[in-house]
Amino acid sequence: MAEQPDVQRLDDGAVEPRLARLDTVLGQLEQTPGRTAELALEAVELLTGVYGEALARVTDLVADSGPALDRLTADELLRHLLLLHRIHPDPLDRRVARAVDDLRPQLRTQGAEITLVGVGDEVATISLSASSCGTAALRDLVREQVLTFAPELSTVDVVAPAAAPALIPVATLWRRPDGTPAGRPAAGDRMPQVAGPPTPGGTA
Repeated sequence: MAEQPDVQRLDDGAVEPRLARLDTVLGQLEQTPGRTAELALEAVELLTGVYGEALARVTDLVADSGPALDRLTADELLRHLLLLHRIHPDPLDRRVARAVDDLRPQLRTQGAEITLVGVGDEVATISLSASSCGTAALRDLVREQVLTFAPELSTVDVVAPAAAPALIPVATLWRRPDGTPAGRPAAGDRMPQVAGPPTPGGTA
């Protein structure tokens, strides 16, 4: 079999500016009048559809291989394309959880903690505790990261952690509802009758 020619590969740093340039060019085409621009946009749409179908078939082929599927969805470029074509194999809640897990080490270096509260009705609720003055920037970072993994969400609600339940003073555990200490009889309680010593020839 003949050797395949070397193909120049692009790392993530090289892909990002190309995607940005692609968005710019497509935006210019959409604003350009004439049949030529219409045909160019149609060609891009058709080509995108074919590539999307090819990517979907690759996903189907590795669907039964957990490690292979995880590597596929972990790749930043592939994840972007899977989301673009709406064929990402992971459910919404799992993708949101993955976004939170990926952010956690970075946030901890800034003294912040992040927890996924829940996902429902196209809303993800994220708990963020931060002691620094840059909390607003961290909230924006969380929203951006989660929407990257789950663009179909309508809202990413970043909230403060729920307050810890108040501790019950131990002393109150030894009081009755009326406030009387448990070791003392409450008002209206009858003292128990204690039998005295027996008397000769009689009863106590």
